[in-house]
Amino acid sequence: MKNIDEHLLEIHNYEGTGYKPLIDYDKWRVAILRYSDELLPKRIITMQRHNETDEVFVLLEGRCILFIGEVNDTITSITGIDLEPQKIYNVKRGVWHSHTLSNDASVLIVENRDTTNQNSPKKFLNDDQRQRLIEITRELWQA
Repeated sequence: MKNIDEHLLEIHNYEGTGYKPLIDYDKWRVAILRYSDELLPKRIITMQRHNETDEVFVLLEGRCILFIGEVNDTITSITGIDLEPQKIYNVKRGVWHSHTLSNDASVLIVENRDTTNQNSPKKFLNDDQRQRLIEITRELWQA
């Protein structure tokens, strides 16, 4: 394959675990989310929301459950959706969310470049909410 000048084309790949931003440009960022032990349902202790932006998820391979909490200052109920490959899921600004991934999963994330911890608060889950994540995963993945 012929080498192409990096001013014309950037090529990025990520085979690690967890979240990794790959491209920041102007006002947006493209990242990859891969399996991480901290995203096992029994280890998820918080949900987060983004106060200034939506966040887009696209399942590339494997499996991913997106957990959604009701939009209030407190999380009143949690639902889960088993993402389908190549569909676009747009989590709206201010919506509490988290996710769990299979070992072979890869999820493309598109978000605002200025999405940071300062504008993305986290909320600790109580024991019932944490148990709900485990139940949702069992229901959707028959685990």
